[in-house]
Amino acid sequence: MSGAPSLLPGRPEAMHLVDNLDARVVQQVATRDGFGEGLVEAGRRDARVVAVCADLAESTRMQAFRDAFPDRFIEVGVQEQLLAAMSAGLALAGKIPFIASYAMFCPGRAWEQVRTNICLNQANVKIAGAHAGVSVGPDGATHQAIEDIAILRPIPDITIVVPCDARQTKLATQAIARTSSPAYVRFGREKSPVITTEETPFELGRAQLFRDGHDVAIIACGILVFNALIAADELARSDGLECLVLNNHTVKPMDAEAVEGVARRCGAVVTVEEHEVHGGMGSRVAEILAERHPVPIEFVGVHDRFGQSGTPAELLEAYGMAPPSIRDAARRAFARKP
Repeated sequence: MSGAPSLLPGRPEAMHLVDNLDARVVQQVATRDGFGEGLVEAGRRDARVVAVCADLAESTRMQAFRDAFPDRFIEVGVQEQLLAAMSAGLALAGKIPFIASYAMFCPGRAWEQVRTNICLNQANVKIAGAHAGVSVGPDGATHQAIEDIAILRPIPDITIVVPCDARQTKLATQAIARTSSPAYVRFGREKSPVITTEETPFELGRAQLFRDGHDVAIIACGILVFNALIAADELARSDGLECLVLNNHTVKPMDAEAVEGVARRCGAVVTVEEHEVHGGMGSRVAEILAERHPVPIEFVGVHDRFGQSGTPAELLEAYGMAPPSIRDAARRAFARKP
C-alpha cells in the first residue's frame, strides 16, 4: 500500500502503509501509548514542555513523562476545571503545558475553562483527551466521550487532531508541541491496529490518501480509518466498487482542498468517525462541500444515542461503525450519485 497516487495536482503522496491489513496479524497498540511516547519525545526536545494530570497519569500514559521529568510533572487530582485553568497560567508564563484526562471530563467538564482561560487568551495549552469514543468499552456512557469534537469545534483558534493509530498519535503529539496555539489531541484506550509505518508522513492540517478510488470517497478519522480500509477492500471484491479512503486526521483546521478534491473525483462521500454525527468531523466535511462542491453524503458514527457498556468490538458493531455498516453506507452513497 505504499506509494499512493497524487491526491491533488502538485501534491504527491507517499503513504507507506503496512502491507497486510489482516486484523489477525496486524500489530495492535493503544493510541494512548502513542501519546505517552510522543509526550516524552516532546519533553526531550523542549524544556518548556510540562505535563499536568488529573489523577490519571497511568491511564492516560502520562506516567512515562512523570518518570522521565519528575520536576516538570504536576498532579492536581480530580479537578479538571483547575487542570485547564491552571494550565493557562503556565502557558502565559512561558511553559508549554500538556494536560490530560478522560475526554469526557476534559474538555467535557472543563469546557468553560478551555474556552475562556485557554482559548480566549490564546494560551499555548495542549489538551489530551483520552478514552474517547464508545470503544472505551465497559466503562459505559459516563466515560465514553462522543461529543468532544462537537463542543470544541466552535471555539476559535483551537487545533483538533484525531490520529488513526498509535504511531500517528505519537507524531501528532510531537507536532502540536511545536505549535504556539491551543490544541486538542483525541485518542482511545483499547489496542487498535497500527496501519502506518515509520516512513508514513504526517503534517497537521493535511489529510492523507490511504487508498485511491473513483466510485465513493470514504473520509475517516481515528481508529475507524482501519475499518474504512477494510470496508473499501471488501467492496472492491464483492461489488466492484473502488472506494477512496482519506485519513482526515486534522478536524480543525480541516484540509478543505483535499475534501473538495476527493468529492470531485468520486461524486459521493461517506464520513466515518467514532463520535456523534451531529457536530463532528463529518459535519465539517458537509459544511465544506455545501460551499464548494455538493455531493451525496452518508454519515457513519453515533446517531443521536448515548454510549453503553460492552466490549469495544460489540459496541462498534452495535453503533454501526464496523466494516459492514461502512460498506452499506458506501453502497447508499453510490446509489445516490446523479
